[in-house]
Amino acid sequence: MRPSLASLFISLPLLGAPAHAEPPAGAAVNGFGGFFFAAEDPEELAKWYKDHLGITRAPKSYDAIPWKQDAGPTVFEPFPTNFPAFKASSKVFMLNFRTADLDELVKHLRTSGITVDVDETTYPNGRFAHLSDPEGNLIQLWEPTPTKP
Repeated sequence: MRPSLASLFISLPLLGAPAHAEPPAGAAVNGFGGFFFAAEDPEELAKWYKDHLGITRAPKSYDAIPWKQDAGPTVFEPFPTNFPAFKASSKVFMLNFRTADLDELVKHLRTSGITVDVDETTYPNGRFAHLSDPEGNLIQLWEPTPTKP
């Protein structure tokens, strides 16, 4: 079983002060605009993501609306190449997708014949499951702990 996002953070060394100042607010990015990667069979892989996770491809027209994600936390963190989550794979990235109902999504994926490993531990920041897409790209599903009002 791959480590959860929570355990990934715990095992990171604490970093010192940044060497450079952060960019001013207007000069910083404010979210992901897309994720682009090479695939052996882009058509089939795009179909797999749509069929199993509900993620649609980039539209073919500027008039069409692309897949939109719900607002919520996004974690961006480089890891060492020998980090345990990547040891069982030749891939150098792992996609982490938020979900409001991990159990329902896992049920859907398993019904489709997809192997999903659910981490039995509930962490302070939520619950996690792991799978790979048909080309071996690592995917972590995350059901965040509900925020307190």
